[in-house]
Amino acid sequence: MNYLVRDINLAENGAKKIAWVKEHMPVLNEIRKEFERDKPFNGKRVAISMHLEAKTAYLALVLQAGGANVSITGSNPLSTQDDVAAALAAQGLQVFSWYNATPEEYKQHLLMVLDTRPDIIIDDGGDLMHLIHTERPELASSIIGGCEETTTGVLRLRALEKENRLPFPMIAVNDAYSKYLFDNRYGTGESVWTGIMRTTNLIVAGKTVVVIGYGWCGKGVAMRAKGLGAKIIICEVDPIKAIEAHMDGFQVMTMDEAAALGDVFITVTGCKDVIRRWHYEKMKNGVLLANAGHFDVEINKPELNELAISKRVVRKDIEEFTLADGRKLYLLAEGRLVNLAAGDGHPAEIMDTSFALQALSARYLVENGTKLEKKVYLVSPEIDRRVAELKLQSLGITIDKLTPEQEAYLYGWQHGE
Repeated sequence: MNYLVRDINLAENGAKKIAWVKEHMPVLNEIRKEFERDKPFNGKRVAISMHLEAKTAYLALVLQAGGANVSITGSNPLSTQDDVAAALAAQGLQVFSWYNATPEEYKQHLLMVLDTRPDIIIDDGGDLMHLIHTERPELASSIIGGCEETTTGVLRLRALEKENRLPFPMIAVNDAYSKYLFDNRYGTGESVWTGIMRTTNLIVAGKTVVVIGYGWCGKGVAMRAKGLGAKIIICEVDPIKAIEAHMDGFQVMTMDEAAALGDVFITVTGCKDVIRRWHYEKMKNGVLLANAGHFDVEINKPELNELAISKRVVRKDIEEFTLADGRKLYLLAEGRLVNLAAGDGHPAEIMDTSFALQALSARYLVENGTKLEKKVYLVSPEIDRRVAELKLQSLGITIDKLTPEQEAYLYGWQHGE
């Protein structure tokens, strides 16, 4: 079967969404021209597991324009947009995904993508890699390599590498400067608040927002909350990041202390069980609970369910949990990625650079993968800088260049007089 989507008749509306983001992704458009000319992926199969919305769809089409046979599924049951999936299927891609998939359906869709026997994988959170290890190990020998989009996925890859269990080279796209400095900070910061505000229709100004995790994503969430007029509390386990948050002007304390103070709690750690039973027991009536980490394990949902005497959906993507003392806690988007499960994800201009890195790294693997060891690699500095240069060019911005004399001064050792 070439596709498994909810309704192929939704394709026209999905195509409009893809056309809209294409107009706002000039870097990827430039790369598409190169791919159409050079066909670097001719004869190669590329398997993608990412949030299946319009921007991801355009990345898939750019790879297809480069000659790739593309199969794609979602990386989160609530982030697939059925009309976008239908639009890709209508354009000849192998698409296996739909919104609100059950755990069994979600796994089936991932396996169907792997059953296309890919040469290259593009992963978001490590689901494809996990299944290759556990259920499709026979595929590993024919896979040239892959790219990983997220912090969570890269952490898992480095754990595999440490145990000498990485089956093929992987490029940590998440760790490229042109990715995390912009996507993780500005993309996450804006899209998290877009999702929360659109879902709740509540004001942010004046509220106390507890951001749990002060990595690049947490920095972005806190920065945007401050701009919206909120008071910010940061919870961290890393002493260096905690000092940074303090010097950025935010209160820093433990989650146990913050639990009684917050109006909105946002987890951005990549870890599990960040908010637990004893935290719920301290929280104010009416707090909002949202997760911006990859998996829905940061907010402990089983313990919230155990504490609640009743639960109901009060608005799309908002569940109300009533506790024995009458307090009500509100969980957004089932504790999944709030910016994608309750929104459209990062702005197109942000994903333009992130997906340009993915496209160029995939080409790098096709051209160099057989020479690489079974390790986690950083995006090459040349690709990282080129994406930044293309972005500046698209913005009409020019910057200075070092003269030969300046280069000799900076990078030589004989400075002289």
